[in-house]
Amino acid sequence: MRAILKKILQADPRIDVVGAAPDAEIARRMLKDLHPDVLLLDVEMPGTDGITFLEKIMRLRPMPVVMCSSLTAKGTETTIEAMRLGAVECIGKPAGGPEALMREAKTLRETVKAAARSTMRSINHDMPRTVVSSGGCDPELVIAIGASTGGVEALFSLLSALPPDIPPTLVVQHMPGMFTSGFAARLDRTCPMRVAEARNGEKLAPGTVYIAPGTDTHMELSGGRHGHIRLRNTALVSGHRPSVDVLFKSCAPLGRKAIGIIMTGMGKDGAHGLHAMRKAGALTLGQDENSCVIYGMPRAAKLLGAVTREVSLDTLPKALLRACREPMGVH
Repeated sequence: MRAILKKILQADPRIDVVGAAPDAEIARRMLKDLHPDVLLLDVEMPGTDGITFLEKIMRLRPMPVVMCSSLTAKGTETTIEAMRLGAVECIGKPAGGPEALMREAKTLRETVKAAARSTMRSINHDMPRTVVSSGGCDPELVIAIGASTGGVEALFSLLSALPPDIPPTLVVQHMPGMFTSGFAARLDRTCPMRVAEARNGEKLAPGTVYIAPGTDTHMELSGGRHGHIRLRNTALVSGHRPSVDVLFKSCAPLGRKAIGIIMTGMGKDGAHGLHAMRKAGALTLGQDENSCVIYGMPRAAKLLGAVTREVSLDTLPKALLRACREPMGVH
């Protein structure tokens, strides 16, 4: 597997594979000597497993890590945990073996190059969270959130610090369809509010976060605050399905009764939708550059004039709750 990965990566003249290690202990020594820009890390290794090694890396020497995991039910849970711990991205080891992996060569190379452009910071997952009531929030509010690369960790950080009675919240996180159900379940176990993968026709309820399924459907809000979720298998938008742009544009008719948040991620998905929300009167927040793993989506939205104000990931929960309680005319 290491030989195949090396062959795939070195086919790109912009990638130099400086070393390969059979286990975590050798990898640790090589990291000290070679100082690579990106680490491609297998979940299953002899001795220390990949997740334990990742956690140590992100605490002691934060750097861009791309995880390589088997595409199984157990592998899905492990992938979500890896991204919660700060892995930039995860790639799947296809069941078809080396030939199947070779077919994903371009995606692998692009993932590694994107990881090299990411910004990492030390993460303390044991830091206590202060969760307060959202009392005083406008009961007619809806929150819409879009994220991509780095978004899993960012969403865990944001949602775990929010109260259980937040307004209905719709989330599009770019990730493969096999992961979104497990992602929602993991958030539901970790965060104060109910978190679930969205279902077509489901009515919005306070205290609930709805994660868009990654199974090739867009998620839209139909009928306003007292309406329902609509999942549609229409054309790709901004290169994605589900698309953040589609979600945001569907929330724009709510005007001042909506709050839009664009978080870390590659590309421009969400910029035009957030701009539509802002033009309609919604408060729009963008994650700032220093706290983003990749400042792509928030940057595109900011350049378009779609962001009312930028905030750091650490201060985003307070900023959001303050916005929920303020009169909607005060932006």
